[in-house]
Amino acid sequence: MRAVILAAGYGTRMGEKPKGLIKVAGRELIYRTMKNLMKFGISEFIIVTNERYEQLYRDFVNAHGFNAKVVVNPNPERGNGYSLHMAKDHVKGKFVLVMSDHVYEEKFYEIAVKGEGLIADRRPKFVDIEEATKVVVRDGRVVEIGKEIRNWDALDTGFFVLDDSIFQVTERLAREKDVVELRDVVKEAKLRVTFVDGLFWMDVDTPEDLRKAKRLIVYTSVKGVGDGFVSRYLNRKISTRISALLVDKITPDQMTVITFLFGLFSALVNLVSVPLAGILYQLSSILDGVDGEIARARMQTSKFGGFFDSILDRYVDFSFLLTLAYVSIREQIWWVIAGIAMFSSAMVSYSTERFKGAYCADAYKVIPTLRKVPGKRDERIFITMVFALLGWIKPLFLLLAIWSTLRVAITIYLVKTTVSQ
Repeated sequence: MRAVILAAGYGTRMGEKPKGLIKVAGRELIYRTMKNLMKFGISEFIIVTNERYEQLYRDFVNAHGFNAKVVVNPNPERGNGYSLHMAKDHVKGKFVLVMSDHVYEEKFYEIAVKGEGLIADRRPKFVDIEEATKVVVRDGRVVEIGKEIRNWDALDTGFFVLDDSIFQVTERLAREKDVVELRDVVKEAKLRVTFVDGLFWMDVDTPEDLRKAKRLIVYTSVKGVGDGFVSRYLNRKISTRISALLVDKITPDQMTVITFLFGLFSALVNLVSVPLAGILYQLSSILDGVDGEIARARMQTSKFGGFFDSILDRYVDFSFLLTLAYVSIREQIWWVIAGIAMFSSAMVSYSTERFKGAYCADAYKVIPTLRKVPGKRDERIFITMVFALLGWIKPLFLLLAIWSTLRVAITIYLVKTTVSQ
């Protein structure tokens, strides 16, 4: 299936820049649209732009290797409905229509591409309703559309799933009117409506919209599964705000290295002050989420990135617990317990990573019960900080030894009883 992307506006409120090529959270708006659509079966793109921006979009397509054709609307002043009409010779059958200046979360695409007609939102959470285009729906079709409607049923999300019969409508309107807006086409065609409610989407019309979009993209770029209790209710509240500040300034790999060095520094601080080291270790746990958030926000996730981060985390954890034992323990038996704590703590992460290697799947997705079992890295680090502040070092190692070993045993049991051979 193909997608038509309308990009013929002059972006007057954005300094007369092509809005589709403006970067938000490290990626062009149109790049986000195209990459996300490709995940859900869109293989070819038609970008309708104006003469001024034609070469810029051609350069963009060539630079990223997209299977895309750039079509020029010689009269962009005739409206975005006329821009749609310019695509009539380039698409056949069913196609997606979307605006170049909109952003959507991945779940939105997943649902929307299966819909029909205008994709509308009855529970908008992220847009200025006063500025949004409203629709009135009767019997599943649009009967009224516009910004000034007071009693509306849903908002127009700027996403459509159409077929080439729509060009009969654009042809007629193009003959009858000098300016053909998309809302004219929608109303004339009485498009069916598919509701995708409450998910993140917005259009980017102003610099303030751009800043808001960056924040929201980062905030919606946390892990889908796998976070522990501490990450969900504490760490992510802080890390996402750090990520929003850094996403345009630093790469995920650079952030991984910075977090690793900070974690090693927290381990060395044990030689000076155990309570301070515990606090820094917890801060390193918060920072540990930033590289992944930046990677997802910038659409730069990679298998190597996850692999690299996981290895460095094990070095940080072992270094911290080893230096903590070095400054706090003298008795041989407690060194044995500390050794078990270090080993079993590493085995918690190893058990889920080994599952991925053996079954080629995320353990937390395949075995949802595992998400509820305490003992993930963020939870262990937070407990380590608390015990370090209280000076309870030997009880900490005893707890980690028992807790981590028990979690590994539960993981083995769940894999054995849940996953087919």
